[in-house]
Amino acid sequence: MPALWILERTTNARFPVRIRIEQEGRVLLAVRAQSAWPGPGQQIFCVREREDDPTEVLRPLEQVPVANLSRVGRKLAVVLDRPLRKRCEFLVVHKPRADGTGDYEQIFFRTESGIRSHRSRTRLELRDTPGGVTIAIDTQEKYPWRFPGATVVRRKLQVGDYALLTDDRVSVVIERKSYDNLLGDIGAIQALHHHWADLARLDRSVVVVEAQYGDFLNERRLAGRWPASHVARVLAELSALHPRLPIIYAGSRKQANLWAERYLAACGAALEGNANPQLDLVAGVVEEYTPTGQDNLDDRIRHAALRDMPTEFATADVAAMFPDVSLVRIRRILQGLEREYRLDRRGAGRGLRWVVLGPQDGRRT
Repeated sequence: MPALWILERTTNARFPVRIRIEQEGRVLLAVRAQSAWPGPGQQIFCVREREDDPTEVLRPLEQVPVANLSRVGRKLAVVLDRPLRKRCEFLVVHKPRADGTGDYEQIFFRTESGIRSHRSRTRLELRDTPGGVTIAIDTQEKYPWRFPGATVVRRKLQVGDYALLTDDRVSVVIERKSYDNLLGDIGAIQALHHHWADLARLDRSVVVVEAQYGDFLNERRLAGRWPASHVARVLAELSALHPRLPIIYAGSRKQANLWAERYLAACGAALEGNANPQLDLVAGVVEEYTPTGQDNLDDRIRHAALRDMPTEFATADVAAMFPDVSLVRIRRILQGLEREYRLDRRGAGRGLRWVVLGPQDGRRT
């Protein structure tokens, strides 16, 4: 069941709106806000709701399915399942009190337009880890990459060639591939699949190739080894069967080394930031959230119109299946299907009927 974005009107003049994200009866987030949706270039100050008052009279304003919740640095990114006004975020900040007795929490509600116009729109989320990171290089690497500024150790790695160590534990792995090395692995593609499946067990693990993608399609360089068409199929299959393992075609040894250096530094900063106390609210919401893996609401309405309706139906028939969706949205989707030549209309006004077109109807001109 998807999470729900629920807006309610309160009786508090300073925080007249309650924003609640709920999934299967669990409240993931509840804040009191100064407005239901920030205007262009604005951000709204919120306070966290510590406990629910059962005697409070709340007036429902809006209820929308949530398409996705995720954490981006200190922010909780929210995507709502609707065509407009669908992206927003909650920024959590902890500031020290003036009297030195601790800190206090601030929450800011911002929309996509507000983020784009805010002065911090170009600020990076991650900062370099003080003291650098610790990188382990596999003992079988004869001519390893260099990582200036990092603490480098040699050890036998269970998988991969380079690893980021966090508290002496492997947290990120990089598999290094030269052009000839990857071409050679194609001759044992099944073994390569098993190896990369092992790599993908760790989050943020990647394969870095010291060549351009186009190099693997160059018939001259491939002469006597593999047809370019076969290599293209292999590379596509590797990406398709290991979607959690990115393949970076860095271009050269030097560029691959530079990419790996900056990537491991960024991963170190991200992992160190996970222990930041001001992420407790954001991390808690994301941890409690269960992705549904369902199609979005527009897709479900499209499917119902094309598959669940009789050959001829009215707009109200679709609306009856989705009572919480506005007629404006349903009409927009049906009109889109008409433009795709999936539906045709008969009549007008209250007598309007939609007719499902099959493949035999062809494309109207």
